[in-house]
Amino acid sequence: MSDSPAPLADPHIAFDPSEGRRDIVVLGSTGSIGTQAIDLVLRNPDRFRVTALSAAGGRVGLLAEQARRLRVRTVAVAREDAVPALREALKAQYGTTEPLPEILAGPDAATEAAASPCHTVLNGITGSIGLAPTLAALEAGRTLALANKESLIVGGPLVKALAKPGQIIPVDSEHAALFQALAGGTRSDVRKLVVTASGGPFRGRTKAELAHVTREDALAHPTWAMGPVITVNSATLVNKGLEVIEAHLLYDIPFDRIEVVVHPQSYVHSMVEFSDGSTLAQATPPDMRGPIAIGIGWPERVPDAAPAFDWSKASTWEFFPLDNDAFPSVGLARHVGTLAGTAPAVFNAANEECVDAFLAGRLPFTGIVDTVAEVVAEHGTPRTGTSLTVADVLEAETWARARAREIAVQTAAQATAEARA
Repeated sequence: MSDSPAPLADPHIAFDPSEGRRDIVVLGSTGSIGTQAIDLVLRNPDRFRVTALSAAGGRVGLLAEQARRLRVRTVAVAREDAVPALREALKAQYGTTEPLPEILAGPDAATEAAASPCHTVLNGITGSIGLAPTLAALEAGRTLALANKESLIVGGPLVKALAKPGQIIPVDSEHAALFQALAGGTRSDVRKLVVTASGGPFRGRTKAELAHVTREDALAHPTWAMGPVITVNSATLVNKGLEVIEAHLLYDIPFDRIEVVVHPQSYVHSMVEFSDGSTLAQATPPDMRGPIAIGIGWPERVPDAAPAFDWSKASTWEFFPLDNDAFPSVGLARHVGTLAGTAPAVFNAANEECVDAFLAGRLPFTGIVDTVAEVVAEHGTPRTGTSLTVADVLEAETWARARAREIAVQTAAQATAEARA
């Protein structure tokens, strides 16, 4: 493996740390990543300024409050029907003496915000709808602090065609950890990437024991407080499978040199093993403000961004091999990542539909990955190559969502028939 060209995320790419206060656009500002990023910005007004916010539109009160506190130029909402309520919320926050920020609305609003003048775009949108804003930010030459892993996974070839070396700074805790550990050596010395997984709420259970877990069981994550979709993805370990694909794309490391280990404490966020046998690990207490600070501040570190360990207190850190029989999602993700092209988009879209069905009580927990695997198999040979377009990705996603819904309905009908028999 040569040291050229540089990967999408490269800690060795030179940035100018003396450029002054950075202008930031925050996409998904009312979600978990967005609210924590805003907390960081408000505590560091000499380092960062937010110029634009985007959100889906379901929490207009919070969005208006964020806009006022940050004095942003632009507020974007995906839901056009949220504009009247947003405008009223902004008026309540700003009063009659201050001009209101510009309002963008509609499915392209976040994409427009991502291309607006700034230094860094923090993409904290959940799901593959973050692809268009990711591409817009890259095409506009912005540094992309990427928390929206789905956009890279479903649009890998499209993102790689646009991104300059080092233009992406990862915000996932695992990839921020790899990013920092990779700074300790050269790419040619990397033997293996080790991605850690908490194991979720079902660590240690067999596949048979997972057949009857409930929605409440799956949402009870032992170490992280996250939204319902990503929490279920953590319970199935689909999230870890997505992170394996993401690591391959970000760091240009082959799949057979990316390992997943279970680390229940979630203290070590990931590790890099080098050719001399040494391993560099990045460790902090579970808190996303640290990775967010790396994403928007690199190469500088933001003082007191997140809590540190108290090394005067005894603690135990455990590591276990992944149970691929109980959690086949990581192996499936490797297969999908190797297929490349539209296959990751099919995998991700089918999973999103299956998680929705599980949360609504229409699909059993083990049916999530089983259904995704069936959809991937039916998709067959993916469309690949340099001719891949956004339309290809969207078409593959649309088909995968529809097929996943059909299979989920069939699974529910079969379960009902068996219960009555």
